[in-house]
This record gives sequence, structure tokens and C-alpha cells, in this order.
Amino acid sequence: MKRLVTGLILGVFFLWLVCFAPQQIFLIVLIGVALLCYYEFLGIVAATFPQHDNLAKTFTGYVAGVVLLLLPLPQIGVFVVLFALLAFALSLRHERLDAVLPLSACSVFGLLYVFGSWRCALELRAISPRWLLFAAGINWIGDSVAYYVGTAFGRHKLSPHISPGKTWEGTAGSLCASCVAGVAYLHFLFPQVPAWQAVLLCAAANAAGQIGDLCESAIKRGAGVKDSSNLLPGHGGWLDRVDSSLFSIPVVYGLLQLVRFLK
Repeated sequence: MKRLVTGLILGVFFLWLVCFAPQQIFLIVLIGVALLCYYEFLGIVAATFPQHDNLAKTFTGYVAGVVLLLLPLPQIGVFVVLFALLAFALSLRHERLDAVLPLSACSVFGLLYVFGSWRCALELRAISPRWLLFAAGINWIGDSVAYYVGTAFGRHKLSPHISPGKTWEGTAGSLCASCVAGVAYLHFLFPQVPAWQAVLLCAAANAAGQIGDLCESAIKRGAGVKDSSNLLPGHGGWLDRVDSSLFSIPVVYGLLQLVRFLK
């Protein structure tokens, strides 16, 4: 029941935030969620490398993440390079040299994984809030169908060493449901998108989301933790809730940019 109530509240709030909230409110909430996701990510990193528990205690990544969300788009590339060099240099403060590589690598990866993905959400909303709603929402439908199809018909494990509950049958159900719902959504709201492009876009977004879910499950299992946190009743943490969106949103944004470039 807690999971259902939390999901409904988040769904309604997300719909309002994406489609109706002023840009300033959207940006403030986006920054807040990104900071929470990054905090949970660093918690997983610290559990993975318990000998370097100070991995989760640096504020450099938080500040850099907010800057990445606020910077003009053309400056982001050089900023990420400079942050990578800074993270490498700051890691030298540790007496144990085996902390240098994991600290610097996780700092840079976390910046791109969390804040980079949310920056794509910011750019996608600028194109149209309906595109952001599509990129995030398509996997919510797929996840729900995957659960019921996998429970009823699942026989073949997708990746038992990462997520024992996931099956190929559930994966197929998720893909089919996302494509049907997504193509219908695009047909009515973006009729200029050809049907074959709509199908490919839906399939790519769903595949990215399912891979994102597996990736987050992999780092949690490697760290020996069940959830990224307990901030969302019935859902675990924010990173658990948006892991698929952190993959699908950049993929949808990237494909739209590719289509525009090819035109």
C-alpha cells in the first residue's frame, strides 16, 4: 500500500512539475532531486569501498553538479574535463594511494550519471514538456507490465547474478507495452513523427531504461545494499525510483538531436 500511495503522489507531482510548473520551480526541484540522487550514489560508492568511506563525504561533486545544471550548454564539455582533472588532483590528498583511482573515477562518473542525465532532462523540457513526459513516463508503464508479465509467465531469468527477479518474458512485455503506449502518445501529441521513427524511439527509450535499472541493481548488489536509501516509502531511494529515467532521458534527447542534425 505504501508503494502504491507513494507512486501516485510522485506521479501526480511529476505531471504538474513537467507540464505546468514555472521554469524556476522546475529547476529548483530538479536540482534538489539531483542532489539527493548523487548523495545516494556516493553512499553506494562508500559501501563498495568501505576502506575509503570518505568517498561520500566530499562536497566537490555536489557543487560541480549544480554548476553543470546551470552552465550554458556550449561550456559543459570543457567544464567536465576540468572537473575530471580537479577530481584527480584532489584525490592525491589521501595517504593510501589505492584511493586515488576509485575516488577520482567515481566522482567523474557520478557527475555524468546523475547531473549529466538531469541536464538532458532540462534540455528536453526546453524543447517540449511533452517530450520529457514521454522520456520518463514510458518506462513507468513498461516497469508495471514487466512485473505482472514476469510474475505470471516468467520462466527464463534475464540476469540472475544482477537481478534474480527479472525475466526475459517480463522484459519482452515491458518492451511491447512501452511501444504500444509510446506510439499512441506520439501519434496524438507529435503527429509529425513518422510511425517507424516512433517505434524506434519507443524501443530505444525502453531498452535504455531497462539497462539503467540493471546497472543500478548491479552497483547496489556489488555494494551489498538493497536500496539506495529509505527516503521514499515502499520505493527505497530516489535513485531506485529514477534509475531507468537516468538512462532513457539522455537517449531520447540524443535521438531528437540526431534527427535534427540529419535534417
